[in-house]
Amino acid sequence: MRTSQSFGVHFTVKKDKVKDGIACVYAVITINKDKVIFALKQRVNVEQWDKGHGGLKAKVPEANKINAYLEQVKFTITSYYQQLQLDGKEITPQLLKACFLGEDTEETYNLSTLMDYHQETASAALTWSTLKHYAVTRRYLEKFLKAKYNTTDYRIKDIDYKFIVDFETYLRNHKPADHFQPLNNNGVMKHLIRLRKMTTLAFKLQWIAKDPFKNYKFRYKKVETAFLSANELKALENYDIASDTLEAIRDYFLFACYTGLSFVDLMNLHDGNVVRGEDGEKWLKLFRQKSHEATNLPLLAPALAIMNKYKDNPRSVALNKIFPTITNQKVNVYLKEIAKIVGIKKKLTFGVARHTFATTITLANNVPIETVSKMMGHTKIATTQIYARVLLKKISEDMHVLREKLEPDAPKRKANRKANTNSHLKRVS
Repeated sequence: MRTSQSFGVHFTVKKDKVKDGIACVYAVITINKDKVIFALKQRVNVEQWDKGHGGLKAKVPEANKINAYLEQVKFTITSYYQQLQLDGKEITPQLLKACFLGEDTEETYNLSTLMDYHQETASAALTWSTLKHYAVTRRYLEKFLKAKYNTTDYRIKDIDYKFIVDFETYLRNHKPADHFQPLNNNGVMKHLIRLRKMTTLAFKLQWIAKDPFKNYKFRYKKVETAFLSANELKALENYDIASDTLEAIRDYFLFACYTGLSFVDLMNLHDGNVVRGEDGEKWLKLFRQKSHEATNLPLLAPALAIMNKYKDNPRSVALNKIFPTITNQKVNVYLKEIAKIVGIKKKLTFGVARHTFATTITLANNVPIETVSKMMGHTKIATTQIYARVLLKKISEDMHVLREKLEPDAPKRKANRKANTNSHLKRVS
């Protein structure tokens, strides 16, 4: 959003307001493309008005007096503008109008000021990747303001329910000019959540008097993230990948499948994160970058094997890292290529790896959800339940145990039925 401003004051008459050839003079204050028009206590003959100069024609007897008054009005408004600039305040045409008319000039704040303040204060607490999402939302807001209001900024106090709904509509209808996919429903909701965090911050700072999102309801669509089955995981492990780069990305993905680590946590691992647990085995001990939650993970054999594969890598040793570090810019592209090579139809991401750990590796093998939640660094069981996929195989196994408890003779009757069926088939043949 802009930090520099274009400023101007001029005067006009409205021909639709003419009565008996006389019309009121209006002052027009413009800042960038935002403007305000208000009536002055001066009336003129419209036939004597010089539209080009914004005043009475020079030969008119009253020209000197009226034009001098208009110059004084312009000088006064310009003085207010310069003083507000010196005070470092956000200047709007509405504020200058209020100053000139002696109205309530309570300080107003714009979206750009709010988002700049959030950037400054949140940069120490939020990761770069999270702040990057706020920057994307800001760009969408700029495009929306340009399309809807032909401006680049907006007063926070003017954000209301209609503004929010109009922004939602714009996001849903927006068609990116580049290769990116249009926003889906949940993508739209995420941008609105970030806008709400901005207005909530403004409310706490007492920059606005009420919450514009009070009556707005967020609507999320349930989306099930994919995970790899045991067979798919085994196929990925056993495939001989020719490319060293793709092999490394595959190894990182598999390590995430067996630990539940995010990509950024995996890249941050160093020797100090590997400790001996109370059971004498190797564990990972770390703080999650996203949640800052302490996490303790017993290392399974496949994860240990992958770690040992890279322990003597020169790049790992030089940086005191468990794995050679890479940027995540092309990781998902590489994973897509790996899935195609191996024959996995699902879209591979590190989110899929995390879900695989929660579902295929742990919950499907009867690890209690409380334990899984702790290993994944979740603060609430409810968060882990999102990952808690109940597999058909698990349902079958659980119901088989239940049948044996409720019907002790069930296995025997099943064996008898099978034996009778085989006997019948032999007689028929």
